[in-house]
Amino acid sequence: MEAYTGFASVYDMFMDNIPYDDWANNIKEIFQKYNMPMEIVCDLGCGTGQMTRRLKKMGYDMIGIDISYDMLMEAMAMEDSDGILYLCQDMKEFELYGTVGAVVSVCDSMNYLKNTDELLTVCKLANNYLDPKGLFVFDVKTEHYYKKLGSSTIAENREEGSFIWENDYDEATRDNFYYLTIYDMNEEGTFDRYEEEHLQHAFTVDEIKASIEKSGLQLLEVVDVSTMKPPTEDSDRLYFIAREVIK
Repeated sequence: MEAYTGFASVYDMFMDNIPYDDWANNIKEIFQKYNMPMEIVCDLGCGTGQMTRRLKKMGYDMIGIDISYDMLMEAMAMEDSDGILYLCQDMKEFELYGTVGAVVSVCDSMNYLKNTDELLTVCKLANNYLDPKGLFVFDVKTEHYYKKLGSSTIAENREEGSFIWENDYDEATRDNFYYLTIYDMNEEGTFDRYEEEHLQHAFTVDEIKASIEKSGLQLLEVVDVSTMKPPTEDSDRLYFIAREVIK
């Protein structure tokens, strides 16, 4: 089952608890800390463009890349998406027309990479398309988060639609499976049913650091997303901040 097809139309409705405003402010703070000028920013795994549009409002020229055509259609339908270039591409093979000041990836898009080979590939691509001293900033969910989630079921019912989210985490492989059943109200007032299966992987901090270094990027900092301070064993989500240093 292909991910983010049926879920695309109800994604923003059910994900309205995600602190996109806080995350956008975090990204801007990181850009300012490391003196990234107001240049082009590529949002990798942009989904429905929630972060893409927020960064555009902050003054950055934005490119949004996502593998899901359905998610990009939702993004392009938004009134404030004017001026954003959206590209339907696999993050493991993405291509840009030139270099950019920064590549960002939030909302655990990097956790969809299956192994360190794929992680290294994306880091190398980011490095390739960065301006000199450009920044690659991405978040990941931690092992701690997935272990805490474990085997569980989340269900939510709203007037416009509902979903059942079954979660299963394998500590041996560090693979996390989401099984989604979605009910989306159609124009006739009845509900269409969709089923999706998502796979995410929990990378260790050392694995990510090694991939960044092997790609030619310089790791600048690792911080907890919720505190913007050094991570602890209880951190659920981390930012990795790297810089282009070779060109």
